[in-house]
Amino acid sequence: MPTYTALTLVPDESNAKALGDAMERLDPEPTGVGVFEMEDGSGLWEVGGYFTETPDEAGLALLAVTFSARAFAVSELPEIDWVAKVRRELSPVEAGRFFLYGSHDADRVPEGCIPLLVDAAMAFGTGHHGTTKGCLVAFDRLLAAGVAPATVADIGCGTAVLAMAAAKALPVVPIASDIDRVAVDVAEANVALNGLAGRVICLEATGFDHPRIEGAGPYDLIFANILKGPLIALAPEMAAHSRTGGHLILSGILNPQADEVVSVYQRNGYELVERDVIGDWTTLTMRRT
Repeated sequence: MPTYTALTLVPDESNAKALGDAMERLDPEPTGVGVFEMEDGSGLWEVGGYFTETPDEAGLALLAVTFSARAFAVSELPEIDWVAKVRRELSPVEAGRFFLYGSHDADRVPEGCIPLLVDAAMAFGTGHHGTTKGCLVAFDRLLAAGVAPATVADIGCGTAVLAMAAAKALPVVPIASDIDRVAVDVAEANVALNGLAGRVICLEATGFDHPRIEGAGPYDLIFANILKGPLIALAPEMAAHSRTGGHLILSGILNPQADEVVSVYQRNGYELVERDVIGDWTTLTMRRT
């Protein structure tokens, strides 16, 4: 069965979300609609839909005009088993003492590592992205320096890779939270897959807005692998929930954005400890002063 995509860019969040809602009412209906902020710092939002029938291009054109969007680009996707393709192309990732792999690579796990199993079928971060690997490299460096956080939070956890790494490396019960319910479900499945049921608490929350997150602080270590905008917005809350001398590991930051993030966190009581660059992405390790 053919699959079609219809993608456009919108200059602001409100129009993007309204357009996404309007696309749900098209005939033929899309099988899914996504609304995402672009990660390039442009301020643009991408709105896209997937269709199993040829989409109504006239209807899409009308929606584009109504919501100040660019003209939709409609494409037919080749019939590919994407999960199988991803499994073939994603090799295991080594990040310090951590080894991330899919179940199809279970026979490649080396002795003496901390294994983290995340299958390619599960979205929201397999660990192959430079941001996730950067966070694990930074965490490994803290552990090697003798840092032993007793309280850990993973804000915007995705698959909970970082929370699981903390649970496997330390005698802690990290909190892993995400604004997206699907991500929380995926996180819980990964936690169980890694034999960590009861060792990682997965919660649906916006930032720190949850009584269990509030009650477990202040934190010795907070991971936040999200995007520049949310990281900057969360800076005062990070400071309020960090223990003096505690660390942050921040990522989802394009290299040109890093200095701005550092400056904001310095104004909120942090000092820069380390900066890791992997490809286009920067990971920052900060300490609460």
